[in-house]
Amino acid sequence: MSPTEEKARSFPKPELTDAEAGALTFPSSDSRTYNYFSPQKMKATMYEDVTVDVQPDPTRHLTQGWVYSFADGTAGYPPEWTTLKSSDWHLFRDPNQEWEKTIYNNNANVVRQIGANLENAKNQEAFAHWNRAWTNVVAQHIGAWAHVEQGLGMHVFVPAQRDAPTNMINNAISVNSMHKLRFAQDLALYNLELSEQIDGFDGKAHLQAWRSDPVWQGVRENVEMITAIHDWAEAVFVANVVFLPLVTELFRSNFIMQVAAPNGDYVTPGIMGAGENDDDRDLRYTTFLYELLATDVKHGDENRGVMAGWLRKYVPLSLKAGRALQPIWSQPDSKPVRFEESLEKSKARLAGILTDIKLDVPKELFA
Repeated sequence: MSPTEEKARSFPKPELTDAEAGALTFPSSDSRTYNYFSPQKMKATMYEDVTVDVQPDPTRHLTQGWVYSFADGTAGYPPEWTTLKSSDWHLFRDPNQEWEKTIYNNNANVVRQIGANLENAKNQEAFAHWNRAWTNVVAQHIGAWAHVEQGLGMHVFVPAQRDAPTNMINNAISVNSMHKLRFAQDLALYNLELSEQIDGFDGKAHLQAWRSDPVWQGVRENVEMITAIHDWAEAVFVANVVFLPLVTELFRSNFIMQVAAPNGDYVTPGIMGAGENDDDRDLRYTTFLYELLATDVKHGDENRGVMAGWLRKYVPLSLKAGRALQPIWSQPDSKPVRFEESLEKSKARLAGILTDIKLDVPKELFA
């Protein structure tokens, strides 16, 4: 071979096996758009585009199985992490259509609104109209409620959002946890603001109330028991279906929101209203999720039996916690609502939620 001649190189020829991506021919093969899921309506929403199947699942598109596992061999997101069963966990779509952009927008709007309300209150010297008895209620009991929100947000909804089996459910529960944690922060910052604005306001009174005041120990026990639940669906159910109407709304909606203004306080309802809005949004996804499970074509009867057992266990506990709060109703100077009226509203609220989910109202609610 002469120095000027090049040696011919040999390359293996590719052999197409029809296993390559894009080899399959299907009805929309020639389309410039593609969806690997069925949207709820004719066209997928932005929420569905950025949420559905983002977390892969061996029951759908992850054909090789989970690609990782925990030290004990448990892989991915096992459906056994809850006793409830579903014929298709992927049917759930968040009615609030929460995704990253909505999370930041909604929470930023809430923070701006609270900031504006506080600034207006300071400019108008609104805190000067509070009577001493009501100031003590705010310092002790509204401050104590921040511990409830923090406990549920960090130790109930954060773990639950990790364990739920689909990205759509994860997202909804994750937003729920963010709502709780942000609202706990709202209340903590409000407590600091009041410490600066009101002479003699005890910014540490909530610590003693939460730790040792008898009226709060039932609530504290209730929250701690919910944080100890390992079944993610049970924890979310107890927190949003049982505890929310019987304790949260009893205190916040049926006491604070009703009693603040008659005692000269038009500021606190604006702060608590942020929590009201959060919980209304979170209850929408909760109701939709558990109605799906209660009416599941394969497992509906079994799921309703499981949820009925949860109600029998936790309704008495939340009623006990709610009734222990009764002394707070007598502490303000102006008492426009009676505790019994507030409790009946909370019971009716729970009955309505259960009706929406297609569950029977337990006899324990009226015991």
